[in-house]
Amino acid sequence: MDQTGFVLDALDLKLLILFILRRLPSEIETDRLFHLIQQDGVVNYFDFTVALDELCESGQVISEDGFCSITDRGRNNAETVESSLPFSVRQHASAAASAEADEMSRRGCIQAAHTVSDGVCTVELSLSDGISELLSLRLLCADEKQAKSMEKTFRRHAEETYQKIVTILSE
Repeated sequence: MDQTGFVLDALDLKLLILFILRRLPSEIETDRLFHLIQQDGVVNYFDFTVALDELCESGQVISEDGFCSITDRGRNNAETVESSLPFSVRQHASAAASAEADEMSRRGCIQAAHTVSDGVCTVELSLSDGISELLSLRLLCADEKQAKSMEKTFRRHAEETYQKIVTILSE
């Protein structure tokens, strides 16, 4: 492993992985986790994969279907030893994890899916504030391509869509 930057060895990398996973509300895509870990530019994908595999083998992380999450054992171990990471690394990683947690929460409040039954394609879109449902739409689509496009657009612009609907209906 490169000897530049803050992550100097495999143990530092494992601690950093556990540090970030401990601050996330749910599982994360493995590639997304690598992106968060690699922000200082000194961690390569091979080293990351080896460290993640070792954390899985030791029962501290679960990795399935391209997603990973921390176990209770990993959470307890991280809490005990994460202070050994340099303060600046903890600050940087905490900020990255916080931003990711906010984005994960936002994505969890937006639902978009479609069904095709007897040649009829329907898209269902919903937005919640984490407590209650703010918007629920069921729309008939011309085809599956249109449904997928609507899902993608809604996921990216759910809040703006909600505001436009409220504005139109309030006129």
